[in-house]
Amino acid sequence: MEKSEALTDLDGGGGRYALRKLPEVTLAFWIMKIAATTLGETAGDLFAQTLKLGYFLTTIALFLIFVVTLLVQLRSRRYNPFFYWTVILSTSMAGTTMSDFMNRDASTKYLSNGATSLGWGPQGLGLGYPTGAAILISILIAIFAVWKLTGMTFVIRDIVTFRGEALFWSAILVSNTLGTSMGDFLSDSSGLGYAGGALLVCGVLAVLAALMRVPVVPNVLLFWFAFVLTRPLGATAGDFLTKPVAKGGLDLGTAGSSAALLAVLVGMMGYAHARERGRTVA
Repeated sequence: MEKSEALTDLDGGGGRYALRKLPEVTLAFWIMKIAATTLGETAGDLFAQTLKLGYFLTTIALFLIFVVTLLVQLRSRRYNPFFYWTVILSTSMAGTTMSDFMNRDASTKYLSNGATSLGWGPQGLGLGYPTGAAILISILIAIFAVWKLTGMTFVIRDIVTFRGEALFWSAILVSNTLGTSMGDFLSDSSGLGYAGGALLVCGVLAVLAALMRVPVVPNVLLFWFAFVLTRPLGATAGDFLTKPVAKGGLDLGTAGSSAALLAVLVGMMGYAHARERGRTVA
């Protein structure tokens, strides 16, 4: 459904209007989300494992990048695809190493080929996927509870206030970290492997798409379930692209896979930006 460029300010203000800051949810949106989350997985592993910076240093660096990209997005007066999807990408990269740091330990089974250690500092808290996921789910529920208490909308195309956007991006960062934990569990511990884990998530997403036609199921609820689940899809897909053939992957490497995914994402961001400019002119 098309929305006009100006939306009524949900905080009130006697006729004041706020420009739309977040995108329409279309098929292109979901394609870009999956591309960004898959790139977040391969790029996070590129820095932490291939370049051997380690989970600790990489998490700090990527979280700072997330803060910078978020400030640019929050200061923007209208929806800009490059700003928005750069934040999505930065949350996906940060979420990858945050999840790895929480759930993994320093054992060699998590290291890339030829690596005996990673970076500086502690290389994992070793909480394990169930404990890590429980913590992240609790944090995500708390964010949504606070969001609900504010009375602001959960429909992203109608989020036009600074406070609403801050809650939105907090939920995105935690959901991407949670999604990474889910994806890694499916790939590493469930026995499904990378391809099997991706197929399972695709099946669940197909069920969610079918439920959109069921009137009693709120589409907003389905959106947030789908938003979280596209992250483990990206995590399993990223692992499938980069991990060794002996482990069930294609062994394309983190650098090559990241470069290809970045080209796809930038191309689609350019397409989305051209559409936005066309709407503004019209």
